[in-house]
Amino acid sequence: MSDVIVVGGGPSGLSAALFTEKNGLETTVFDTDGTWMHKAHLFNYPGIGSVDGSAYLHTLQEQVDSFGVDRREGEVTAIESNENSGFHVTANGDTHESQYLVLATGAKRDLAEALDCEFDGDVVDVGVNMETSVADAYATGGMVRAQEWQAVISAGDGAAAALNILSKEEGEHFHDFDVPADAAGLFGGAEDE
Repeated sequence: MSDVIVVGGGPSGLSAALFTEKNGLETTVFDTDGTWMHKAHLFNYPGIGSVDGSAYLHTLQEQVDSFGVDRREGEVTAIESNENSGFHVTANGDTHESQYLVLATGAKRDLAEALDCEFDGDVVDVGVNMETSVADAYATGGMVRAQEWQAVISAGDGAAAALNILSKEEGEHFHDFDVPADAAGLFGGAEDE
């Protein structure tokens, strides 16, 4: 059983997975590799001057892999919520369980509908913490925004969902803030002062 299952491997899903795994929650990502990033070129992502969407995605995948995220290829075909045992996610014919769920499937909202999440018009209804009407289920990126599909917005949504999950786990507001010494410890090198 994972602590967190993320459905979708674009900027939103991988951002959520990065934050949760980095901070001690076992995270599994299911992805069909159908993200719009393969059709994009980023000129508007802060800190990145210009990068092909597939190249950006590859870098993000390497980053989550370095923290130990369990990335699996496959389509999620069913999700069930159980108050006592979290979520049951079916992918590739197998059922996987988690306490938390992050839906990051772009404009494809059928899993949120099947989970009985509330909608606001055509989009999944969430607050600033990205939590849906179903406790411990989060929706991010294109699922919650009508026609506002930007990689940087989606990545922020994924981070917001992850920080809310981490805050629930800690029982207080959680902040993911690193200092240079953290990087030295994570990557084995000394940081320049």
